[in-house]
Amino acid sequence: MGFIYERKINYYETDKMGVVHHSNYIRFLEEARCEWMSKNEMPFSTLEKNGVTIPVLEVNCNYKYHVTFDDVILINMTITEYTGVRMTVKYVITEKSTGNIVLLGESKHCFTDKNLKPINLKKRVPNFHEKFENLLEKDKLKYI
Repeated sequence: MGFIYERKINYYETDKMGVVHHSNYIRFLEEARCEWMSKNEMPFSTLEKNGVTIPVLEVNCNYKYHVTFDDVILINMTITEYTGVRMTVKYVITEKSTGNIVLLGESKHCFTDKNLKPINLKKRVPNFHEKFENLLEKDKLKYI
């Protein structure tokens, strides 16, 4: 897979049972995407300055194992689809010390203007379009 984001679990992210509340994983996925965009020189702030937003259309999470306060998770993510208008990102979250798979997930996104009208990134921000295409191609090569 592509990019790995490492994160330590905070106490406030756990529930009464002492495990991370399921809703927090959506935030973790977003943190990983934001960091991935920055590391690939495409920070959200630059996209927004170009009038582009990337709303979430769908999120699917398959919870496999729990983590608790002070655990460290690794969020391994890759692009599995990119068209210039839509993008799909796949995630595998593991617990760092054990290697247990915590979550298998996927999020689907589209590119829009500030009024949420779909746009083609190739036309709006061609250099970012090229980066997304290169990342998709790089990730596909890892599966061959």
